[in-house]
Amino acid sequence: MYISTSRLGGHMKMLVQPTIEGHEILDCPSFSFLVKHPSGRKILFDLGTRKDWENFPPTILKIFKEHQLTAKVEKNVSEILEEHGFAVSEGAIEAVIFSHWHYDHIGDMSTFPSSTALVVGPGFKEAFVPGYPARPDGLLRQSDYEGRELREVSFDTKTHPRIGGCLAVDFFGDGSFYLLDAPGHAIGHLCALARTSIGGDGEQDTFIFMGGDACHHAGEFRPTEYLPLPTQIQLHSSAHWPKGICPGAIMQQLHHKKSACEPFYDMAEGFALNRGEAEQTIRNLEAFDAAENVFVVIAHDQTLLDIGMSTFPKGVSDWKKKGYAEDGRWAFLEDFSVAASKITPV
Repeated sequence: MYISTSRLGGHMKMLVQPTIEGHEILDCPSFSFLVKHPSGRKILFDLGTRKDWENFPPTILKIFKEHQLTAKVEKNVSEILEEHGFAVSEGAIEAVIFSHWHYDHIGDMSTFPSSTALVVGPGFKEAFVPGYPARPDGLLRQSDYEGRELREVSFDTKTHPRIGGCLAVDFFGDGSFYLLDAPGHAIGHLCALARTSIGGDGEQDTFIFMGGDACHHAGEFRPTEYLPLPTQIQLHSSAHWPKGICPGAIMQQLHHKKSACEPFYDMAEGFALNRGEAEQTIRNLEAFDAAENVFVVIAHDQTLLDIGMSTFPKGVSDWKKKGYAEDGRWAFLEDFSVAASKITPV
């Protein structure tokens, strides 16, 4: 289940390059993912942004100001869950998993009881413990982890399998939910792969790939050689083309490499912790995205809301039946409609 708790704003040039006219600002949600195991166990992958974001450590508030970031948060994830009958305060959530430490993913862990474990990626403890205020320049608050189990996932090339190129940890031990090593964007960055159905009668099992901040916009991993630009693209927001059908060739002309099989965006220089690792993580994500039985969801994908994807308390395990992956695949091109409308067909 996808819980949209907050909206964020920032300049695209901070995240990606090149800048495309009409899409200079990223206005997006920040998703939290509720995962329910058949046994009844419940975990959360990410928490979005905390409601009282003004109480972030001073170092984070300084970043907000310097980069002109905005955040609008109506409720914490814990509040939303409680309102829908989940006894969060009584330990209904077994664990919260941070895809990484950034403010728009860690929410407010202090709203969960001490019985709820915090699961983090490699290097987290060394980098962020102790937190603020014990460490005045800390990037996380001590209340984010104190008084509960802080479990750091480790990946071993000798003992852990690879799934889609990523080292994987079987969280529940039954193949239903995997944590994936997805380094590059930030210290300890994780993705996740949840099995949403078991195939039968010739059907494949289906999965949802939770991408965290492996990418911030679908234009960072589409199109590819696996999924080239289609010949026609429906742009609902533009009246420039008859019936809103934009020729794929127009979008290809807009592409900075004039390519129909490479992503529109590259990472902005200096944005990733390790650019080489981040680029490999994106390549791995592209392979998942090309699989018909995998639905790739990144944490800030507005297009999923635009196409009407179910959000909490409704589930999305039936994503394939409802066509969410297919409907949302090229919806990001709506963001380029202003620039595309100014291109003269060759």
